[in-house]
This record gives sequence, C-alpha cells and structure tokens, in this order.
Amino acid sequence: MNRQDCLERLREAAAAEGLAYRGAFAPRPTDSVPDARPGQPTGTLALFGFAGRDGFSRFAQSPEFADGLPHPLDRWSRRVVEALAADAGGKALFPFGGPPYHPFQRWAARAEDVRPSPLGLFIHPVWGLWHSYRGAVALVERIKAPQPLRAAASSCDVCAAKPCLSACPVGAYSEAGFAVDRCAAHLGTPEGRACMEGGCLARRTCPVGAHHAHDPQHAAFTMRAFKAAHPA
Repeated sequence: MNRQDCLERLREAAAAEGLAYRGAFAPRPTDSVPDARPGQPTGTLALFGFAGRDGFSRFAQSPEFADGLPHPLDRWSRRVVEALAADAGGKALFPFGGPPYHPFQRWAARAEDVRPSPLGLFIHPVWGLWHSYRGAVALVERIKAPQPLRAAASSCDVCAAKPCLSACPVGAYSEAGFAVDRCAAHLGTPEGRACMEGGCLARRTCPVGAHHAHDPQHAAFTMRAFKAAHPA
C-alpha cells in the first residue's frame, strides 16, 4: 500500500464509523503535535469529526450513547479513533481528556478553511457552525494531502448584520466574548427550555450552512452536555 492509499483507507474507515475526514497536514514544530510513535515524529496529522448532520445518528446507535455513563460522546470518539489509529499504525489524539489539551483549533486551521466566529466556534464556509472535531490520527508517514481552498475573508468578516450577537435571549454573546455563567443559568429556567430542546438560538441564527443545523436529538444532546459541564 502506498502512502496516499493509507490516507484514503483511513478516510473510508472513519466514514464507515460515522466520522467525517476533516483534512490533514504535515505538522511544523510550532504545531505542538506529539510523536506518532516513540522517537518518530509525526509526518501527517489527519483530523476527523462531525460535519453537518452526518455521523451523530451512528453515535446515537452506540453502546456508549445508551449506557447512561458520563461523557458518552467522548468515550465513543476514543473507541472509534483509537481503532482507526491502531489499524493505520498511528497514534490517536483527542480535543478532550486534559489538561493539558492538544491545540485542536490550531490544527483545524491548518487542515481546513475554518475561521473564528463571534460565538467562539470556528465557522466553515460550507458547514457554517455545524461541525466539530472528535479526534485525530498522527502518522509517521509524510503524505501529501489536498490543501483546502482558502477564501480571502471569512463568512463572518463579510456579514454586516451579525445576527448571532443579538439572538441570545440573555445577551450571553458580545464582542467582548461569551458569558458562560449567564448562559448556563438561563438554561436552568423555564425560559431556557427553547435553547435546551432546540439548541443555542444564537448559533441557529447564523445564515451560513443553516440547512446543516443539528436535528432535535443532536441539538438537545449538545445542550445537555453543555449544561452538565457548566452547572449554574
């Protein structure tokens, strides 16, 4: 198997498990990517995650989703990505499990045309705010991966209205950042039910990739996880 076939096989195996290939790149020293094997630097880092509505339904059918134990999505991601890495002879890396945490946002910006949004989430030109990174596989081999086309400006830079900053019912988002405590407190009230059941209203207001917005099951799961991580 040649090097390019290795990356394609990894992509296909991830898709079979419900994870989207989110790009790959050759790390630089400043990217803080661990060695793929002891004493062997990483030649290629491939990222995987959710894109739009795809993938969550596979997770929702998993044992982790149904077992009632904490952090089901993280546990499912770890199981799936570690299996991908083992099959490819690489090392699995995750955006959770710290501190310390791997710089996944820095890696994402190397792998795809994603930019910071006013909500703190990265915005993608196709998926909008409806995507996430669930893990990465570090490979010793240096594989030439297709590089993403990068627009001159992000979708947020050309959005004059910025409806996301005014849609939150408690004004948790502003140019100054995200008021986590204010958001979490609202979610625990009867008025916060719409956010808890349908997802973040500010996020849903963004017009970019709006048709990729999470379905109700996915949205509710995400909000429950956020509320559990930030008890008011």
